Amino acid sequence: MSSTTFPYESPIRSALSWPTRPRCAIVDPVDEQALRNSAETRLRALAGEGASLRDDQWTAIEALVVNRRRALVVQRTGWGKSAVYFLATALLRELGNGPTVIVSPLLALMRNQIEAAARAGVHAVTINSANLDQWHEAEQDVLAGRTDVLLVSPERLNNPDFRESVLPELTASAGMLVVDEAHCISDWGHDFRPDYRRLRTLLAELPAGVPVLATTATANDRVVRDVADQLDLGRRDTLVLRGELDRESLHLGVLELPSPQARIAWLAEHLGELPGSGIIYTLTVASAHETASFLRDNGFEVAAYSGRTDPAERESIEQDLLANRIKAVVATSALGMGFDKPDLGFVIHLGSPASPIAYYQQIGRAGRGVERAEVLLLPGSEDQAIWKYFASLAFPPEPLVRQVVDTLASAGRPLSTVALEPRCNLSRSRLEMVLKVLDVDGAVQRVKGGWLATGADWQYDAERYRGIAEARRAEQQTMLDYQSTSSCRMEFLLRQLDDPHAAPCGRCDNCAGARWSIEVSLDRVALAGERLRRPGVEVEPRRQWPSGMAGLDVPLSGRIGADAVAATGRALGRLTDVGWGNRLRDLFSPGSTVPDGPVPDDLFNACVQVLASWDWEQRPVGVVTIGSRSRPKLVADLGERLASIGRLSLLGEIGSEQTGEPRANSALRLAQVWQKLTVDAGLAERLYGLDGPVLLVDDRIDTGWTMTVAAKLLRDTGVPAVLPFALATTT
Repeated sequence: MSSTTFPYESPIRSALSWPTRPRCAIVDPVDEQALRNSAETRLRALAGEGASLRDDQWTAIEALVVNRRRALVVQRTGWGKSAVYFLATALLRELGNGPTVIVSPLLALMRNQIEAAARAGVHAVTINSANLDQWHEAEQDVLAGRTDVLLVSPERLNNPDFRESVLPELTASAGMLVVDEAHCISDWGHDFRPDYRRLRTLLAELPAGVPVLATTATANDRVVRDVADQLDLGRRDTLVLRGELDRESLHLGVLELPSPQARIAWLAEHLGELPGSGIIYTLTVASAHETASFLRDNGFEVAAYSGRTDPAERESIEQDLLANRIKAVVATSALGMGFDKPDLGFVIHLGSPASPIAYYQQIGRAGRGVERAEVLLLPGSEDQAIWKYFASLAFPPEPLVRQVVDTLASAGRPLSTVALEPRCNLSRSRLEMVLKVLDVDGAVQRVKGGWLATGADWQYDAERYRGIAEARRAEQQTMLDYQSTSSCRMEFLLRQLDDPHAAPCGRCDNCAGARWSIEVSLDRVALAGERLRRPGVEVEPRRQWPSGMAGLDVPLSGRIGADAVAATGRALGRLTDVGWGNRLRDLFSPGSTVPDGPVPDDLFNACVQVLASWDWEQRPVGVVTIGSRSRPKLVADLGERLASIGRLSLLGEIGSEQTGEPRANSALRLAQVWQKLTVDAGLAERLYGLDGPVLLVDDRIDTGWTMTVAAKLLRDTGVPAVLPFALATTT
């Protein structure tokens, strides 16, 4: 639990402290000038002695505190939206009202909000995935009235324990509800968060007279309409504050560089010239780590940051950036909404986000408290392939969704996600998303023990999902148009956000001329190319069989034994890499026109480098290949050439029957692999008595279950160790 002390304490507070004074739906007469004076005093504690409330900020606070209205505030980053809800909370608490509930999407955002709340004299706590051991204490503090603000993620609202033990009382006593980054509630926004849609139900349960505030800095007319509809803000007494979104400190530019190595070489040559410290955004986790590694090699203090980074490490990196102990954080979109560093001097994108809303939200991190901040986009030819991949993870087609509903209905009892997974052809992440959407739609309900079908009539909203897909394709085209436009870039972005104040900025590279040259030294490009083309990534073996395999007639369960597990393997590269990934995607991407045949020489030579640098405990004594359905000639040639150059025995192939398209989740994929892989008598005979490891060769590793089962089959014949190797991995 995060908690704070009060730098400012109102004399009214002790006399009218909740919960001794119940909140009433009828608003008592208040001294508005006294409230504004109190808000001004708290604002100075929050933002500095020179700070004063702007009239539009007071308009929002007045609507919430005095008139108990609902408000939608669409204002640029740095306008002071958090000041509005923290000051409104403080005033409502002075008047004896209950705590504010803030629904917030990211841990980084919550941490910044708690620090800001403290400066405003507001005691805030959070319940999130990083403080599991403190949930009970936080909940008790909220229910006892010792807390002014509770920050929760939208997902927390549907946790059965929280929903049943905390939410009813919290809803009945809440002083205000705040939905931060409200564009996330919209399917049309840049982030698909079905749990945000559950807020409409929460709103319906609030007592009359509880003010509601929704805030965002990035929303066009379509998203605003959707947010208003989802949050039931369409009533006539709702205050809508929509301000000018342009930020005069931001200087936009686009640099078209010919290759990934040219882009990170440019960064290495110019990072020191960029003002202050900043954020470098990448589209993939692999790219973030590769770029950070290269910049560190070139003498820069930088850190890689993604959703996979340990929470404690993420917080440490954020603090290092805030304190200017590092020049830049190389981050995925995990570092975004709400990260508040007023003196952030630059935001660079290596690769383009897929929508103008996402792009404007990310560049809004820069230039809040400085006169000039550099905002540069370095797009790549691989961007569209990455967009396509992420689009493929969108809401599944109707038959797969119906499979989930029907499975729960036929079970007649709650099923956990783990129990559902073997029965539904969806990956774990997509299954969880489908369950959340079905929950919001009323078809299923999350209960203790898992998920339960409600029996309610449910229709797949194909038109809605088709519209979302079409809108996102249009947004992707908009980002391509942004890169090529010769008009004002800021005006272009603001028009996509339907800002009525959009006009030429006079600052961007198209208005004022390019400030940054695309020239970069050939030596630096060569070094970057060497780094990106450095072959080889580790592939960790699977160590646990999925649950529920007995129900699929697969005799595997629990931890994979030491006598069956594969060693840590290697792959030439990841399909998401900006180095070898580009080359490998040409070979393996859906719809590839490259015919099956011998492994290309450049890929084979790189494979030899990977094997030469492999620090194995014992050199392999033979090679076994896995039969490939899509590229049998490629795999056979790769295995044969590796055996030849390494002077290893080519022992044979693990047979692979044709059993349909690969399944989507671990349990079904394992069942499929278990049925199709075989070690014939001839191969088993050649394996018998081997006194060293076997190099197990395949074309690519996706889920890892093919390699895992093949390794077990080889180990079952007595092979002492199995070293997996593939050209590509998606992990």
